Amino acid sequence: MTASADRYVSTRGHAADENFADALLRGIAPDGGLYMPAAWATMPADITQKGRTYAEIGRDVLTPYIGSALPAGAVERALKRLVEGFDHPLVTPLVELEAGLFVLELFRGPTAAFKDLAMQLVAALSDEALAASGETLTLLTATSGDTGAAAVRAFAGAKRIKLIVLHPLDRVSPIQRKQMTTVQADNVLNLAVRGDFDDCQRLVKMLLGDESLREKGRLSSVNSINWGRLAGQIPYYVSATAQLGQAAHFVVPTGNFGDAFAGIAAKKMGLPVAGMTAAVNQNDALARAINEGVYDRRTAIESASVSMDVQAPSNFERLVFEASGRDADLTRQLFEDFAKNGTVTLPDSLLASLRKETSAVSVDEATTAEEIRHAYKAWGRIVCPHTAVALHAARKMDRNGAPVVALSTAHPSKFGGYVESVLGVAPEPAPVIAALGDQPERLTVVENDYASLLETVSGFSA
Repeated sequence: MTASADRYVSTRGHAADENFADALLRGIAPDGGLYMPAAWATMPADITQKGRTYAEIGRDVLTPYIGSALPAGAVERALKRLVEGFDHPLVTPLVELEAGLFVLELFRGPTAAFKDLAMQLVAALSDEALAASGETLTLLTATSGDTGAAAVRAFAGAKRIKLIVLHPLDRVSPIQRKQMTTVQADNVLNLAVRGDFDDCQRLVKMLLGDESLREKGRLSSVNSINWGRLAGQIPYYVSATAQLGQAAHFVVPTGNFGDAFAGIAAKKMGLPVAGMTAAVNQNDALARAINEGVYDRRTAIESASVSMDVQAPSNFERLVFEASGRDADLTRQLFEDFAKNGTVTLPDSLLASLRKETSAVSVDEATTAEEIRHAYKAWGRIVCPHTAVALHAARKMDRNGAPVVALSTAHPSKFGGYVESVLGVAPEPAPVIAALGDQPERLTVVENDYASLLETVSGFSA
């Protein structure tokens, strides 16, 4: 059988292939791998033509990956819902800072962060899939801040979906926490874990693999381990290229690597891309893996760019699978060894292939603060610490004549306290943040212990 873009295979090779709806609603494959399209779809030749709307671009990107798995018109309805939640006609406008250097504003949505772009789509597409099947779904997500806020906003009040969000206690910004915990919806459970993001992510993966939970109904995740989430991020790379009118080198501030892998996926689909750079903060596992050839898990260190405090990025597995020529045996062995030992040495041939897909740099805390000051002094622009990480990497790289686009992933007022401590000037709050006010919060603190977590989650999902 010819591989098709609307069929999904596991990165670990020991699971049956699925259609889009099943991959979306399951989240993670039964063998512990991540779903990938069996083949890359090809973008229409005119997809970057000037004047095309974000909804038109999204339709052309997503439709081949969905096929006949959802009701007719599902993609168009989902994109309409997405676009209506953003405050700019371009949805993700491109802004030139200086000759050849741009930022792509991804924070124009309902929680002022880039996660809105994919989360709104996943919510709408999940609604379509569940309405067609008559099923219900419990969703799990680990968050370092923005994913949880976007998920709560997108799924609150959904009739067929319960949402469980795990965030690291006292390790997200106050605004990020409030965006999750002030939403008073009975189908949402906010859990604050005594640990770091990697602990939350590990616990979510354990829950997803627990058959006692699956016996109660559909169970999935809206982290970027879910292909639907990742696919929903591809269109803004296309939109940026269309606005620019030529291929760009994208610099992506990243924690879990989903945002960056979406850019790689766009290139695989035929988008002209001059290069990709993943910019991480002092939690540099990804940069060390690509630059030194050793993927080594360390304890995450708190930083100003809290959404990037990740030392075991899940989507690195998708990159390894793709760069290895889709070698599921190699991928499975590497990540099983990593889960067991906390470290693996990458084969030389794989490492060379990884470096062809992306470069990676790490930006420390002092440099992040200095970049925020530079952006304000040079361009009068206040940026969040995540954007600052990308901007520093973008400014210091050899551009080789290609325009460079740094992804601006969050409105600075989401991290207003830190930004003000650096600049002495507080960023003007985004309207969606100003609207938070002093609303009551609702959350449950849980230990970093699977047995007690399972008890809490079982009671909610029953």
